[in-house]
Amino acid sequence: MSGKYKPQYPRVAQLKTAEQFGQHLEKEGIQLGFDSELVAGESSPFGKAHTLRSGRTIGNAMCILPMEGWDGTEDGRPTDLTKRRWKNFALSGAKLLWGCEAVAVRHEGRANPNQLLLNEDTFSEFVDLFDLVQTTHQEHFGETSDLVVGLQLTHSGRFCKPNDKKHMEPRILYPHPVLNKKFGLSEDYPLMTDEEIDSIIADYIKAAVLAQKAGFHFVDIKHCHGYLGHEFLSAYDREGKYGGSFENRTRFLRDIVSGIRAAAPGLEIGVRLSIFDWVPFQKGPEEKGVPALGSPYRYAFGGSENGIGEDFEESSAFLSVLQELDIELLCTTAGSPYYNPHIQRPALFPPSDGYLPPEDPLHGVARQIAATAQLKKAFPEFYVVGSAYSYLQEWLPNVGQEVLNSGKADSIGFGRMVLSYPDMPADILAGQGLKRGKICRTFSDCTTAPRNGMISGCFPLDPFYKSMPEYDQLKSLKGE
Repeated sequence: MSGKYKPQYPRVAQLKTAEQFGQHLEKEGIQLGFDSELVAGESSPFGKAHTLRSGRTIGNAMCILPMEGWDGTEDGRPTDLTKRRWKNFALSGAKLLWGCEAVAVRHEGRANPNQLLLNEDTFSEFVDLFDLVQTTHQEHFGETSDLVVGLQLTHSGRFCKPNDKKHMEPRILYPHPVLNKKFGLSEDYPLMTDEEIDSIIADYIKAAVLAQKAGFHFVDIKHCHGYLGHEFLSAYDREGKYGGSFENRTRFLRDIVSGIRAAAPGLEIGVRLSIFDWVPFQKGPEEKGVPALGSPYRYAFGGSENGIGEDFEESSAFLSVLQELDIELLCTTAGSPYYNPHIQRPALFPPSDGYLPPEDPLHGVARQIAATAQLKKAFPEFYVVGSAYSYLQEWLPNVGQEVLNSGKADSIGFGRMVLSYPDMPADILAGQGLKRGKICRTFSDCTTAPRNGMISGCFPLDPFYKSMPEYDQLKSLKGE
């Protein structure tokens, strides 16, 4: 988007008092609870610990969400940039690190040529990453017995780009009426075979074994954002043992979990799930997002047939499967950054290949909080981490406190917010106020950069990235 873009909705930074924030929510009809007064210290709900059924303790109600990395080596090892980011996660103050970033289980399944890859060749690097996190956290907080660190395992499916930053090599489960066309795939583009899927499941199990040996406390079997695990859930038209019926569409997850239980006993398993999805959006009049397909739309797992609403019947059924598999850790999100980002990560400023928000982004925040709350109420035994809080900016602590106090989630997830402000969780816990100059304003440069072949980072606010040549490239790209 051009640097001349003028937001059509008020910037959160302009809503400087609790009264102003509340008045805006009321004016826009946004159902979003928040506490005007924050509680600090031992009484803060952010400081509440939780002991998992395994006996492992999560020391507070803050979580660092996994994000896609673009700065590993071509063979999947972390670089100094990767290590700097992981170190920041460790000093954040959060006691649950949900995977730190997406890690591919095979080369062909990487979302970009610099995504981390876990196999026998790279194993020692992950031992070092885990040790870096533990050592850094110990130095800053004097305790790691209540720090829980996971590793998100992924295959990018439809969005694979393993060899070239600008060349997609999709592995798909079924032909999608919008996404095939959007990404230049013919209607008869080859589908994954059941045998290939079997081999990918074996790779997940191997990677989980390595993660446990490296020290990680749990692995996340990623089922969100349009990647492979998520696409299985909407594979209604696929033939064979991995498509059609609900049992078949959840076989991928069930077979991975059963394999991990056998090969890596004692390793915790979590799932990050897009609990609802919508129809893909595209640029419409004045570049605002509009649905790319009319109703009925039948490929939105957790979504209604009109394509722009939620239907939690199958989402609830999926959580019942997780219950049966004795999985306790659940991280909620929605949609996909590739085709409906305004419901997945609400932002005022879209990435360069996106569309202008069709609604005040606070609607997107409220939608995810409400959806997570509904499922948490129905399934109270899960330890639930919520997402989509970054757009709240200054008001994240106030909304997060209300969410925790009212039981809408068990932990508040911090995503791109910690790229610019890594120690925000620690500052919230300390009750000393936020550093306004470090707060993410959702400029989306951390997405625009990798979409244009550059590394990802907070170029506007992190002095480290601001000093890089990519900063000027981004400004030029955006017409600033």
